[in-house]
Amino acid sequence: MNMPSARHLRPDDARGQSLVEFTLIVPVFLMILFGMIEFGFVFTHDLTVEYATREGARAGAALANGGDTVCTGTAWKTVDPLVIAAVERVLQSPGSQVVVSSVSQIVIYKANPTTGANDQGAQNVWTYSPGGGPIPLGSTDHLNFVDSSYPNGDAWKACNRSNALPSPNSIGVSLTYTYAFQTPLSSILRYFGGSGGASLTITDRTVMQLNPSAT
Repeated sequence: MNMPSARHLRPDDARGQSLVEFTLIVPVFLMILFGMIEFGFVFTHDLTVEYATREGARAGAALANGGDTVCTGTAWKTVDPLVIAAVERVLQSPGSQVVVSSVSQIVIYKANPTTGANDQGAQNVWTYSPGGGPIPLGSTDHLNFVDSSYPNGDAWKACNRSNALPSPNSIGVSLTYTYAFQTPLSSILRYFGGSGGASLTITDRTVMQLNPSAT
């Protein structure tokens, strides 16, 4: 028995065929559309995170050891809060879309001078705690992060950071951020059998050499 060709389909058959084609095409179209929009959001968030780590590393490099040559004074304890404050200023700046509560940790670490990697065994981990952090020098507001692992930056004390020539230490600032999808892309991906995760982990780090000193 011969099936009617597409040219000889009855009007009802043609409408049914169009409906099936429409049903198949729409999810693909939506996935492309939402994918483009989502990529724009991710790109914007990633740029902000990147800028935040850069500002933190710049502050840490400029502050170096806090002006103390030994750890008997207290000036060194002001360094890391100022580094975190520099990061927070970017995350909370006008136009920033980053949700600060989704920043799980900020790490200040002694970086490998060659690779910039965090492999020197000295790091201060700051975790999110709204309004629970110290008050940076020159401010009246508490930070939203606390040095939960080593209070006062004891793992890598600022006073132990050497900026003496010819080989100043390098400071690294890394940030881990959980980005939540802004569009229904995850639902579309589930339609095609994907995991449908509704978030994405964004990490970034910046490494800078401490501003050198001849003394």
